[in-house]
Amino acid sequence: MRSLIAIISTFILTSFFCVSSFAQSCGSGGGATVCLSATGTSTSINLSWTVTGAISSVQVYRDTDSNPNGRSRIATVNSNTRSYTDTTAQAGTQYWYWIKFNAGGGSYNSGAATASLVSSCAGTAITPYVFVNGVWQLTSNVQISPGTEIKLGPQPWGTWSWSGCGTSGAEREQAITPTSSCTATAVYTNACGATTSHSFNISASIGNNWASAKIGGGGYIPGLIFHPTTPDLLYARTDIGGAYRWNPTTSEWVAITDGFSASEGFHHGTESMAIDPNDNNKVYMSTGMYVNGGNGRLYISSDRGDHWSHTELPFPVGSNNQGRAIGERMMVDPNKPSIVFYGSRTAGLWKSTDSGQTWAQVTSLSSYQIPSSTFGNFDFGSPMGIEFVLFDTSTRGSGNATQAIYIGVAPDYAAVAGLPYNIYKSTNGGASWVGVVTPVAGYHIPHIARAADGMLYVAFTMGAGPGANGPGRLYKFDGTNWTLLRSVDPTEWTSFGYGGLSVYGSGATTKIALGVTNSWGNWNGIPVVEFSEDAGATWREISGNKPHTPAGGVSGWIDDVEIDPFNPDRVLHVHGGGVWVTNNASAADPSWNEMIEGIEETAAVEITTPPAGASYVLLNSSLDVGTFAHTSLQTTPTRRMPFSSGVSVDVAWSNSSYIASIGAPSNATAGAFSADSGQTWTAFASYPPEATSNLSGESNIAVSSPGNIVWAVANKKPYYTTNNGNTWVATNLPLLDAFSVNRSYHVAADRKNPNKVYAYDHGGAWWGAGGKFYYSTDGGHTFTQSTDPTLTLRANYFHNTSLEVNPNVEGDVWMADGNSLYHSTNGGLTWEKLNAMASVWGNNESWKHPELFGANTVALGKPAPGSAYSAAVYMVGTINGVQGLYRSDDMGVSWTRINDDDHQFGGVGRVAADQSIYGRVYISGGGRGILYNY
Repeated sequence: MRSLIAIISTFILTSFFCVSSFAQSCGSGGGATVCLSATGTSTSINLSWTVTGAISSVQVYRDTDSNPNGRSRIATVNSNTRSYTDTTAQAGTQYWYWIKFNAGGGSYNSGAATASLVSSCAGTAITPYVFVNGVWQLTSNVQISPGTEIKLGPQPWGTWSWSGCGTSGAEREQAITPTSSCTATAVYTNACGATTSHSFNISASIGNNWASAKIGGGGYIPGLIFHPTTPDLLYARTDIGGAYRWNPTTSEWVAITDGFSASEGFHHGTESMAIDPNDNNKVYMSTGMYVNGGNGRLYISSDRGDHWSHTELPFPVGSNNQGRAIGERMMVDPNKPSIVFYGSRTAGLWKSTDSGQTWAQVTSLSSYQIPSSTFGNFDFGSPMGIEFVLFDTSTRGSGNATQAIYIGVAPDYAAVAGLPYNIYKSTNGGASWVGVVTPVAGYHIPHIARAADGMLYVAFTMGAGPGANGPGRLYKFDGTNWTLLRSVDPTEWTSFGYGGLSVYGSGATTKIALGVTNSWGNWNGIPVVEFSEDAGATWREISGNKPHTPAGGVSGWIDDVEIDPFNPDRVLHVHGGGVWVTNNASAADPSWNEMIEGIEETAAVEITTPPAGASYVLLNSSLDVGTFAHTSLQTTPTRRMPFSSGVSVDVAWSNSSYIASIGAPSNATAGAFSADSGQTWTAFASYPPEATSNLSGESNIAVSSPGNIVWAVANKKPYYTTNNGNTWVATNLPLLDAFSVNRSYHVAADRKNPNKVYAYDHGGAWWGAGGKFYYSTDGGHTFTQSTDPTLTLRANYFHNTSLEVNPNVEGDVWMADGNSLYHSTNGGLTWEKLNAMASVWGNNESWKHPELFGANTVALGKPAPGSAYSAAVYMVGTINGVQGLYRSDDMGVSWTRINDDDHQFGGVGRVAADQSIYGRVYISGGGRGILYNY
């Protein structure tokens, strides 16, 4: 309950007096008639009378009942008087009045009139409250993003009526979702009938603020990094979706790499992170998704990741290569933090003495660098190299370089570099190294942990991961002796390995958390995280089959486990879909909760919006999770087609309840339709030839009307169905030429005329022959190529090109070929090439691949108020050398950038524009899920 607070606000009070007023009561005699009436106010009772005939000797009488016996005379007035005010009446008493008069020689009475004093009835002041941004606020003026649900809840309780902004009825609290600015008026009626009105002014407009459309987690978190001296300072690195910092105040993750541009998309994955134990603001991050993509970068922040600078590394890194949870490969010397060591995948051990600005190979270990031409000789093309760096010290900040250092050498680098050991130790700061004899050889060492007493705990496993297979071994090492603590070997049905490892404390009470990888399912006794509270003497399972909220899969890629250095009861572990945490690890049955609020690491392949009035706001097909119909942007969607990976989705514009989608098969389903807005799905009875073997992200579909679908099969050609996929017929579009990259036709249905369907061949890749456009007037059965000479489409990759139709006008088509934007108003017969955008080629002109694409994605949404053109046009491209997300409200004549340098998300991929809210646009970031502006 909220207390009433008196404030100055704009309201209108209607005040009046509640009165007793009766018709005249008449009496006659002697040829005269007198009619009396009485009216009560808050201070007096007013009498008035009319006279017919001649009267004299007029007297006023009063009584407290209607019986004239016992009445009292209260006044004698002149015979010409016609009114009297009784100021002696008492509140709460009903009075009866008479006029006694003489006429024609006799004495007579008027009829009795009754009245009483009443109190003043004034309107009641309204106290305005609005529930917005999660709290009740005392305000009449609200600024929101269009489509945001808010509640209007003025005080006091009582009788209300509403108008405006979608309000209605008599409920005091009104939940509304304004899509544009509006005014809501509340009218309150109090007990005595007085009314008060109050206006709520709601301003709804899109700003340059960005939020994630919630799915939740969705991706692999290879590493978690706690700061050892600052409570709750925790980082998460991802393989493709940047990095995050934990915010303990809001209990959510904050993305700290959203400022990475499209040109930095390759660096939106993080191979290793390192913190400075002496400076809780300093953090390092190595980036580069694949070792065959060139050398990596080191990003450096002095404000916990809010801002970054970077330097080029002299070796490649592989944030999305195999073994990406191994490490950490990078470590800051706790005693002299200007020294940073890095264990590279391909070039041995490296050292920086100037906080990462410059690097030199530690040739005292090895000078060998694996040639890039041989990367493919390694498992999955992923050399593992030097797997970890560990400073063997309990001190920090001494100013002298730490002398005792351990490093781990993967079996592959050990073999090619001629290093016979998997662990080496230096006692002179890296000047020389001595091999350490390990109890097992040829294994990977995914993690090593040092206890407070200097005891080392070392996990060995056969595979590199993610989800490394076994055998697995856990040992402790006192610098001389190895003691086996835990082991696991393959069986007929399992091949568990060890991944995550963390320790807390010292001596016989050392706590150990050990992640068991490659354990899949939810069967009784499944090992996930094994926990010891006595330095490995005894063990128990604390995650598998324990209470999890929400219930769901927790096994598989348990490649990192962390015990909070400030709370040993708090244990975190990663898996293929995010992070789990328990706060009662010492309990017999620890309870676990997802720790993924704020992390959105899905990779959306296609997103689209439905027509205004649909029961959902967004459709999305994403890798690894399937296809979703989002009914809310703030909650995890429950309407889902669970493909192993969603590939494409579209909606029938004439009936938004009908949705069709395709995806990588799950339970043998590669395509399905829904007739109830995504709540239930029916698998297609059949598929086009070779469709299921060509379900890359280039395959896509278009729905012209319910049951009528065109499926563009990647690397083949489009097919159509008129019966929900019971049969498929090939279109007459040319079969795509064999190519070294996946390619497909973009297909799109006209939203006003279902007989019109459009197809765009993007030409393959930048070395292709050029693109082509085709149009159909029979529902996508047969197509005709556009021959307009204006259409000089350059070849580019599928995902750097785009085809979109204006849903508000027939035949209004837009196309982006990666370099230019084209527009047709007659279904593709003729075209206009827009000139505002242009690719930036740099040194790439000779091989036709731009450094910055001129126009690679286009989308259309609700037009601006008063716009002469029927849609707002959105484009991802480059204007005046600046790449960004742009909007045009005048059919492409002028453009406004609607994101900024802090909101680039590693490059904007797909774009969809809202059909109900002007200015609202949905984008897929680089491994950042789906984001929208507000």
